[in-house]
Amino acid sequence: MGLDRHPVERYGKWIKNAVQGDLGMAARGGATINDMVKSRLPNSALLAGFAFLIAVPSSLLCGILAGTRPDSKFDRIVSVGSLLAISIPEFIIGVILMMVFATKLGWFPSSTIMLPGESILTTPKVLVLPTLTITGALFAYILRMARANVMEVMESNYVRTAILKGISTRQVVFKHVLPNALIPTITVIANNVGWMFGGIIVVEFVFAYPGIGSLLIMAIDTRDMRLLQSTALVIAAIYAFANLGADLAYGLLNPRVRVGQ
Repeated sequence: MGLDRHPVERYGKWIKNAVQGDLGMAARGGATINDMVKSRLPNSALLAGFAFLIAVPSSLLCGILAGTRPDSKFDRIVSVGSLLAISIPEFIIGVILMMVFATKLGWFPSSTIMLPGESILTTPKVLVLPTLTITGALFAYILRMARANVMEVMESNYVRTAILKGISTRQVVFKHVLPNALIPTITVIANNVGWMFGGIIVVEFVFAYPGIGSLLIMAIDTRDMRLLQSTALVIAAIYAFANLGADLAYGLLNPRVRVGQ
């Protein structure tokens, strides 16, 4: 393992091998880190994907409706609800959902412990509570950003002029408000993709979910520095690519930020 070498030299060698796709061997178990990451990463991607598909459309819809109807009953309800969802940590939400739907009602399992031969896809019930836990905070962040952007655009002069010209509210919202209000929201959505793979660590720990986050926790418990570095590198790479995707999408949606030839 090269423990007789200087830490800087060992780290440099690890970086060199990591760039070539070799993350090394785990300190315990004799398995390669590449295989461990490959077996866990799809599970985390599946969990994050379901949460993303549920949270993004619903939060955008609620944010647009609340932003176009400020101070309405619906606006007040979603504003207070989203504030509560942001204020409560994910592990608290997970524990509450576990107590209600797993312990009290018995609708879903409280953990993701599976029998040999089973997988996440063959036991879809294990995805429900972790997905709802991640969806809550993600829904609240995107909703509040979409609502604030829609309200800001609705107060702009060109929108007021369009309304005074007699254009229907529906046309104003779809043709003028949404294209301008959703551009900043794209950045928030992309940033939350990276956040999901970072914040998913706590959720996977609470529900014993076999993903990349629980692999990181295992590396900390076993003091496996190579495994810890590798899982942190994977999460950081996902976050970086999510931000890159946000920049590219922002340039496509907003021609003013495109770099000239």
